[in-house]
Amino acid sequence: MIRFFILFTVLLVGLFTLEILQPAEKHVILPFTSFVADVSVWLIQFFDDGVVAKANVIKDSVSGFGVRIERGCNGVEAMIILFAAIFAFPAPMKNKLMGFVVGFFAIQILNLLRIVSLFYLGQWNQVAFEWFHLYLWQALIIMDALVVWLIWLRTLPQAKLRREREAATQKDA
Repeated sequence: MIRFFILFTVLLVGLFTLEILQPAEKHVILPFTSFVADVSVWLIQFFDDGVVAKANVIKDSVSGFGVRIERGCNGVEAMIILFAAIFAFPAPMKNKLMGFVVGFFAIQILNLLRIVSLFYLGQWNQVAFEWFHLYLWQALIIMDALVVWLIWLRTLPQAKLRREREAATQKDA
């Protein structure tokens, strides 16, 4: 367990440090955030075709309202936490890779829902926008990473074997 906490901490510190470095910002974070904005606009355009994305900004061309997807709003921090938790835990590499890929999509799907909902909330009520943005959605995105990790833990071969043994023991009793 101590090995997990040490490795988890090292991975977190290393990845968060890497994320704030200028080359990572320029070549990974900004292009990824622009991609998230583009996908968000693609989703919004099913309901409202007057919305455009320019880099990390989503803007309604009719009302002029826009939101900027900044660091902390692109899901990268939650993915770093999930990555550190999965790769610090002793498990087969195949399971780690599969867990992270599924977790990546789970976090990003929820984050897209977050961005779209905040885009509409901001046009409706600025106070609601701020509250949902700062409190509710931040917590839900991080909680998503935690829930994915906990579900991933239950899918590991040793967890399945332990559950099967417990079920067999209960049958015999």
